[in-house]
Amino acid sequence: MEATSQGDAAAPRSRREIREAELARAGKKPRKRPSAARGDRSGGRHAAPAGHAWVTRLTVLGSLAAATIAAPLVTDDQAHGGTPFDLDTQPTGPSTLALLEQGVDTPRTSQGIAAAPRDVRVEASAASRTAERSPLPGCDAGASIDGGNGSLADHSLCDIWQPGEKLRADAAVALSALNEAFRVRFGRDLCLVDSYRSISSQYAVKASRGYLAATPGTSMHGWGLAIDLCGDEYRSSEVYGWLWENGPAYGWENPPWAQRGGMGNYEPWHFEYKPGVVEITPWH
Repeated sequence: MEATSQGDAAAPRSRREIREAELARAGKKPRKRPSAARGDRSGGRHAAPAGHAWVTRLTVLGSLAAATIAAPLVTDDQAHGGTPFDLDTQPTGPSTLALLEQGVDTPRTSQGIAAAPRDVRVEASAASRTAERSPLPGCDAGASIDGGNGSLADHSLCDIWQPGEKLRADAAVALSALNEAFRVRFGRDLCLVDSYRSISSQYAVKASRGYLAATPGTSMHGWGLAIDLCGDEYRSSEVYGWLWENGPAYGWENPPWAQRGGMGNYEPWHFEYKPGVVEITPWH
C-alpha cells in the first residue's frame, strides 16, 4: 500500500471509512443513507418502524421474566424426562425424625369436629363404665339361672326399658348398657319386637311363622338370650351399621347362622347374647 504523508487524514479504521476513502480518490461522492430519525420512510428493508424497537425490547424482557418465573417449576426429574411421581425419585425435604426432633405444634381440634358424634366404640367404653353402676337398677346380673327353656324362674329374668319385654338377668343388664350408648348416639331407645318367650309363646310363634321360627323348646328366645329388632332398626343402614359394629362390645351380635349365606334363615333382625349362648352350648 502507498505510504501516506503527514498532511493526509488519519488512516481509516472501519470498512465504511475505507469505502468512503476509496470513493473520494475515485472522485465519487458516497451515497447518503436515509435516516429514520428524519422520518424518512424509504429506509432499508430491515429498518424497524418507529416505536417498534421498544415493543421488541418489551417482548424480550417479558420472555425473560416468564422464563425466570417458570424456571423454578422445572424439577431435576423433569429435566431428565422423569416425573415427581416416579417411584425411584429420591425424597426431598426434612426427614420424619428431623420433624419429630424439631417438635411441631399440633393444631387444635376445630369446634365442628369436637361437636361431631364420637366414635361409638368410645361411647361403648363409657357405657361399659356406666354398667358398673348398673344400667338396669334392681336387676342382679349375677342371679342364678333356674328353670328351662321357656320356663325360666322369675328371679332369673329382668324387665328391660320396653314394657312387656324381659331377658335373662345378665343379658338384660348387657343389653341395657348397649341401649344407653344407643340413646347417646340416636337420642332414643332401641326398638324391639320380641325378647324372652315362654314355651306357650314359642308354640304360638311357630304356628304363625312356620319355618322362620325355631322348634319350641330350642329357641334362644326361650333362654332369654335373644331379641328381635323392629323393622326401622335393621332397615336403617346407619342404625344397623352402628349395632353391627358396637353390639359385640356388649356381647350382642347377629349370629353367623342368621347372616346372609349362613346355615339358617336370613334374619338380620335377630341378635343373641353370645356369652350366654356359649355357656349353654359350648360347641357354638
